[in-house]
Amino acid sequence: MTLPNRQTRHVLVLGASGKLGRMLRRAWELSPPEGLTIDWQYRENAPEAGRLWRVGEAPLPALPRCDAILALWGVTPGAGRDLAENRRLALAAMDLAEALGATRVLHCSSAAVYEPGPVAQAEAAAGGAINAYGAAKLEMETALSDWRAAHPEGAESVALRIANVVGADSLFAAIGRGADPITLDQFADGEGPWRSYISPLALARAFATLLVAERGALPRTLNIAAPAPVAMEALARAAGCDVAWREAPESAAPMVSLDTRALGRIIALAPETADEMIAAWRQIEGGGA
Repeated sequence: MTLPNRQTRHVLVLGASGKLGRMLRRAWELSPPEGLTIDWQYRENAPEAGRLWRVGEAPLPALPRCDAILALWGVTPGAGRDLAENRRLALAAMDLAEALGATRVLHCSSAAVYEPGPVAQAEAAAGGAINAYGAAKLEMETALSDWRAAHPEGAESVALRIANVVGADSLFAAIGRGADPITLDQFADGEGPWRSYISPLALARAFATLLVAERGALPRTLNIAAPAPVAMEALARAAGCDVAWREAPESAAPMVSLDTRALGRIIALAPETADEMIAAWRQIEGGGA
């Protein structure tokens, strides 16, 4: 894919207060993205250079015009959380793009929009027997399509169906709590779960590439993951944890894998072993390689 000339493009990142936002900022500190200048929006605890603002608050902060928006904000499953907020936040990002002159908004969707199965899921396969979080993300995507239909000259929107991010999913929440051993489901074949993952450094590279792509060059939905799934057991052991097994319930999925051929036509992400993914995570966490 042809990228535009390397003029500087200004990007606003929404949701810098969250785990993914903090990881991305660290990744771009370690390897600054070429051709980008960045503003970061926080809902709380903004650093000196950050923009403190909560969606829905008036007035808007004194933001400069920008070329693109990366909307990391969203609501994940949890007690008392309204998953329908994902739709509202996505539309708020589009309205903000209109106000600031941005021509593209990248939104965080999820691999949860796919029904788990034995084969890698391509973008057209979304839907089916999915959980409430996946359904909320699909509703968000539909709302974005409706917005674009109503604003044909407005900003592009791209829903990024992101796989598990190393350091930001439930496995790493357990590791962060000091759980050792890590308890994993074991299926009839003796294996544990396999999942599509992406390291935070690879994700940062993907974001940077997508933000500078030519207008019209990106699909409206795009899977974001390393080229091959990885065993959660391998990640746990690479992080220095033992594994304890429990019999997998009928509802558990042995494989959740994303088809990344569309992504591969835009950016060539190298396959990553469990050890390499853990090394990247430790760089982000400040522990070195």
